[in-house]
Amino acid sequence: MRERLPLLAGVGLFVFAILSMSLFTVDQRQHALVFQLGEVKDQISDPGLHFKIPLIQNVRYFDKRILTLDTTEPERFITSEKKNVLVDLFVKWRIVDPKLYYVSVGGDETRAKTRLEQTVNAGLREEFGKRTVHEVVSGERDKIMDDMRIKADLDARKIGVQIVDVRLKRVDLPSEVSESVYRRMEAERKRVANELRSQGGAEAEKIKADADKQREVIVAEAYRQAQIVKGEGDAKASAIYAQAFGQSPEFYAFYRSLEAYRNSFKSKSDVMVVEPSSDFFKYLKGAGARSAPASDAAKGAKGTK
Repeated sequence: MRERLPLLAGVGLFVFAILSMSLFTVDQRQHALVFQLGEVKDQISDPGLHFKIPLIQNVRYFDKRILTLDTTEPERFITSEKKNVLVDLFVKWRIVDPKLYYVSVGGDETRAKTRLEQTVNAGLREEFGKRTVHEVVSGERDKIMDDMRIKADLDARKIGVQIVDVRLKRVDLPSEVSESVYRRMEAERKRVANELRSQGGAEAEKIKADADKQREVIVAEAYRQAQIVKGEGDAKASAIYAQAFGQSPEFYAFYRSLEAYRNSFKSKSDVMVVEPSSDFFKYLKGAGARSAPASDAAKGAKGTK
């Protein structure tokens, strides 16, 4: 029995070695290709434990996750206006057919990225060549990315790769072009601003003239109404005066003379040069004539005492 133990141990080790070479695991983040004498015999994308023929078959793994192709330097493209733009972009891609991927690029990720970069650049040159700088920078940027993703994906399928997304991180003008574009934009903005200012000034003058016209009309109408009211008031006052003084013309003449006296002798510094026999002193004379007898009578009465 003891003599058989080394033999059993050797058989066990051989079986264990055969099993270890026959079993392999596939991670959920990987594709696996099974090769037999250099020829692809099977592709496995399901995670778990799998079998292979030891010594004859070998396994090669490929990443199933989304990978990134990021340009190191901005690429130069020409627009429909024959102007250069600098474009910085990245591409999201993943392997969907590992067998075709291996046959097309030998399973080399660097070769796959080079192929994808050439495809994307060729498509972008075509898309940029149909659009202006404004459309590329802002107007149709999203449409360019969507169209580019579809076109690049059609070509990438030929090497077993799916294009998940194409993004333009930055679209800039070269320094020699930027300055002229900025000057033209500044001149355009100034032209629009001056045009708006002139339109605003014209509208302001129009509004001001209309307001002045309305003011003149309102003032004239108010003055007319005031004169009408004043005339009607003067007419009524004259009618009332005429009616009142017509009842006693002598009293009216006396009243007017009193008003004249009051206005004439209002100030002590006033001087009048008038004939004493003038009609102006008519009522003053009458007052003196009438008061004289009374004064004489008073004197007579005093003398009799």
